[in-house]
Amino acid sequence: MIQFKDLKFKNTNFGGINAQHLFDNNWKISVAAGKMAYSTPREDGLDSAQFSAFEVAIFNPEGHFATSEVLQIDDDVVGWCGRDDIDNIMAMVADQ
Repeated sequence: MIQFKDLKFKNTNFGGINAQHLFDNNWKISVAAGKMAYSTPREDGLDSAQFSAFEVAIFNPEGHFATSEVLQIDDDVVGWCGRDDIDNIMAMVADQ
């Protein structure tokens, strides 16, 4: 089972970092951090190890936001997720 530690973060065009993972069931998770994301800290130019919380979005196989469906929230993204939270979210997405 993939975990947060397995994510490969890349620099984004807007200055932050992002990692995406496509699961075997064709669902996808996106984990972001930086000035434009709901992360701690909200700063650009940092390595993933320097963040304590990240923004997460979930996409269904059709490519549509499914964060609200999976996490039972009223938004397309959920912010300030810690590493353990993201591990739990990834397990939920894998089970879709």
